[in-house]
Amino acid sequence: MSKLLIKPHEADENGNIINITPELARWTYVGFQVYVLQKKKKLKKQTGKNEVCIVILSGKVNMKTKQQTYHNIGKRMSVFEKIPPYSVYIPNNDYYEIESITESKIAICKAPGKGTFPARLIEPKDVRVSNRGSGKMSRTIHDILPEDKEADSLLVVEVFTPDGNTSSYPPHKHDQDNLPYESYLEETYYHEIYPSQGYVFQRVYNDDRSLDETMTVENKNVVLVPEGYHPVTCLPGYESYYLNVMAGPKRTWKFNNEKDHEWLFEGM
Repeated sequence: MSKLLIKPHEADENGNIINITPELARWTYVGFQVYVLQKKKKLKKQTGKNEVCIVILSGKVNMKTKQQTYHNIGKRMSVFEKIPPYSVYIPNNDYYEIESITESKIAICKAPGKGTFPARLIEPKDVRVSNRGSGKMSRTIHDILPEDKEADSLLVVEVFTPDGNTSSYPPHKHDQDNLPYESYLEETYYHEIYPSQGYVFQRVYNDDRSLDETMTVENKNVVLVPEGYHPVTCLPGYESYYLNVMAGPKRTWKFNNEKDHEWLFEGM
């Protein structure tokens, strides 16, 4: 199996099914976890050196930080309701305590923090919704923590791709610390598929093909993108959801398209 493909494990005593650290990914900035919490289950963690964006993928929870308390947050019972999620931004050197009101699935997005911004609730109305691409390249974007919203390192977005479509396409990359032309951003893709027995294909490859892997990605799998282009293709009959987490030395998303495929933009 590819080292870029991370499959969920059986839930541990805290409900964790995905645990990606920079050490595991062999990079510097992005950490990512997924927890499945049963009703009334509590989870308490320190943020340490990282800022954190907690995305409530499904279910309802109460949450506390050092300075804030949020009651009964969460709305959708499945990501495929396609409504924006509730999320909570928490700085480094803080903590969070989550109490699950219903069975809940929680994504914990991590990257180095500087303590610049306080904890805050990101409500569905705060999430910018847009459609990107056209035809078989169309998809819907939920910008949870985009570049123009306050954070030290994290960029967080979720994407819905209809069956038979291809997204993160035409292919683009962001693996060079060469601003203003391109930024270096590590990236994780957390995937869900509907119906859940389905799968998608994701290719991760660079210009000289020293990295060139095409993976069969199933429900709740994570793909690591340390460099290169990274398109995702949905099969007919199956819809795709993925949650992207990006971070790097500069908090800006500047990418370059693969030149062989730039002609595809002419019809968009």
